[in-house]
Formats: sequence, structure tokens, C-alpha cells
Amino acid sequence: MTATDEHENPTPGAAGDADASQEETIDEQVPRAGAELMPDEPLAVRLEALLISSDRPLTEARLGALLGLSGSGVARRVREALEELNGHYEQAGRAFRVEAVAGGWQILTHARFGPLLARLHQDRQQSRLSQAALETLAIVAYRQPIIRAEIEAIRGVSCGEVLRGLLERRLIKIVGRAEELGRPMLYGTTRRFLKVFGLAGLDDLPEIEGIGGEAQPATAESGKDDDQSPAPEDVQDEGRETPGTEDRPGDESDESSTTPGPGSRGSEASS
Repeated sequence: MTATDEHENPTPGAAGDADASQEETIDEQVPRAGAELMPDEPLAVRLEALLISSDRPLTEARLGALLGLSGSGVARRVREALEELNGHYEQAGRAFRVEAVAGGWQILTHARFGPLLARLHQDRQQSRLSQAALETLAIVAYRQPIIRAEIEAIRGVSCGEVLRGLLERRLIKIVGRAEELGRPMLYGTTRRFLKVFGLAGLDDLPEIEGIGGEAQPATAESGKDDDQSPAPEDVQDEGRETPGTEDRPGDESDESSTTPGPGSRGSEASS
């Protein structure tokens, strides 16, 4: 056998030995199940890497699971590391910090940079929610769960198209049905609503005199997922207009734009 033949046809077992060696190297790099990932790196740095790479808020439990943290006090360790991160950001004068949003944590820019980010995302700002949609969304947020008839009584106009648009944008959802004649649908806000407006929870909503009210009782349907929107015809049929009536100015036809997408707190605040 020539040297060329030997090169083209390696002896049996040589390739297998090389593959085995490569597999051993790969196995060394991949942590075993349940092992803490990259324990030599500071916890705050590892959390920062996860938050920067995520486009949605991550809960303390999720962060702990991703890092392979175990034992008691995982949530406390995560919170303390996030506070450490914010301390570094503040000391360095960074334009962002870790904020509690929609039950999780996310890195967001400071609200004071809103005008600068609005220029960057000018196209998105031009397609923000209409005044009619914002009014309707505010009523749902403060009075939830609430039926359509009550929303229309407050606004003084029909809101079918506006509600359908907000449902399609996953800013509101159907949380159940009211215990009254006709069992009308009850509307409430979603986790996406909290994320878009940079709120940790509904308790962070600013107080507005005269808009608060008692919640309507909801049925067992209230556990519906945020991502599940009802068929548009369901909303349309619920409050079908009487033939011959005309919409007044400021009705649902005003709602024709898209919501501001998730991103920095500055860009959301300017929405």
C-alpha cells in the first residue's frame, strides 16, 4: 500500500478514535443535567448575559433554572445579583437598568431617553395607538374585569372595532363572562399590556380620580391564556349595532394603527 492509499484509506479504528476524542471534548463543554452553568463567572454577569439576550421579561424562577441554580434561596440570590447589577449601572452612569416588568425582569433604557429613542423608532411611533384605542384601553385597565356596555357608557360611543383591535394586538383579553342577563364577555388586560407600558403589575398604574370601580364577577373562564384571542366575529356579535344607527365622532373607526412594540422603557413611555 502506498502512502497515498494509506492517507485515503486510514486504518480501521483511527477514525473511531478521533470521533471518540472529539465526543469527549464536547462532553466536557456541555454541563451535566442539574449542574450550575459557568460557576466561575459572577452570578450578576451571568444574569446580565441572559437578560441582554432575551426580548421578554424573565422571572426569577426562570433565571435560576437557566443557570442551573438549586437549593433554597434561589430567588433571593437572583434578586441580590440584579440589585448588584443596577448598582454598577448607576455608578457608571449607564443609560439602562434592570426593571421589574410583567412579573419578570428585563433590561430597559431610562425613560428620559424617550425623545432620543423616538427619533430612532420614528416609523413605529407614527403607527402607535389612536386616541380612541388608548381611552378604551385605559378604561379596561382601571375597571377590569369590565363588559363592553360599561366601556361604551363611559366613552359615550360604540367600541366594538376598538376592542377587536386591542384583542388582536394582545393588549386585552376575555377573562370570563358577567353573571347577568345575556352573560356578556368580561375584558381585562394581558401580560403584554404590562410589558408594553413598562409596568411590574396593575398596582403600578397611576391613580386617576373617577375612573376606578368595583370589579365584575368572572366565571371559571378567567384563566384563559393571554395569547388566545377570540374570533373577531365573537366580539362583533356581542354588541351588534341596531340597523339605522350611526357612529358618532371618536368611535371605533379611529383605531387603525398598531401598538408600540416591546423594547426600551424610553420608547414605550413616549407611546
